[in-house]
Amino acid sequence: MEEIISEIKPFARAIEQSLTKRRRFKEKLVHRFAQAVADYSLIEPNDKIAVCISGGKDSMLMAKLFQELKRRNKIPFELDFLVMDPGYNKENRKQIELNADLLDVPIKIFKSDIFNSVVNVEKSPCYLCARMRRGHLYKAAKDMGCNKIALGHHYDDVIETTLMSMLWGGQIQTMMPKLHSTNYEGMELIRPMYYIREEDIIAWRDAHNLKFLRCACRFTEQLEGEGDVESASKRKETKQLIQQLKKTNPAVEANIFNSMHNVALDAVIAYKTKGEKHHFLDQY
Repeated sequence: MEEIISEIKPFARAIEQSLTKRRRFKEKLVHRFAQAVADYSLIEPNDKIAVCISGGKDSMLMAKLFQELKRRNKIPFELDFLVMDPGYNKENRKQIELNADLLDVPIKIFKSDIFNSVVNVEKSPCYLCARMRRGHLYKAAKDMGCNKIALGHHYDDVIETTLMSMLWGGQIQTMMPKLHSTNYEGMELIRPMYYIREEDIIAWRDAHNLKFLRCACRFTEQLEGEGDVESASKRKETKQLIQQLKKTNPAVEANIFNSMHNVALDAVIAYKTKGEKHHFLDQY
């Protein structure tokens, strides 16, 4: 164990240097992270941000990118690295703690009982779990004096969610780069990985031979045991559809993403804003 600890600091420094010295990581991770922060005004002076870490590759990279941004950013802001233990088994929790040590991310862990609450839910357990997680994270972050929580959703999450809302939700909506909390006054959710592609996150992970959790809930473990890892979700189908379309239209991903930045309301039958529905015939 002492040998492992002695290697932690040099390993973390090597990872940090790779973000600034390796061209791919600097341009596609660091620069895109900073660009999303600037384009969507995700950080304001004197913010205190709870960087929410699930143990997966996305949120752990987000933590390192926040550290890098803080080192070189002129805007004063503070960071807390928040981990919720919703009922991880010992091995998964140990993996999160080890990765945090290796990456030199000073995490704060709090417990909840979410896994026990959703494990026997038959309809949309993943959706319910995500909702409950967010509520617990908001509360813990606010108790720590934070005014924002940051989640590690990336570009691919955004375009998949956009397409899923149309194909299976019957509506047009996307994963927003930031949101005001409806239940915790003064709190916001931000997504600074908005411009970062998943393939670049994977390249960063693999370049350093890092091992992260994918999903450690009991529902997923049950599906894995049945040989049916992701088929309970429509996200896998959406991923496959996008890849199929990409074969004949290389710009399909960018087009899906840009479509949410170029909505022509004059060519929309109806839309909702602040809970109120508007129809084109109202002003025809």
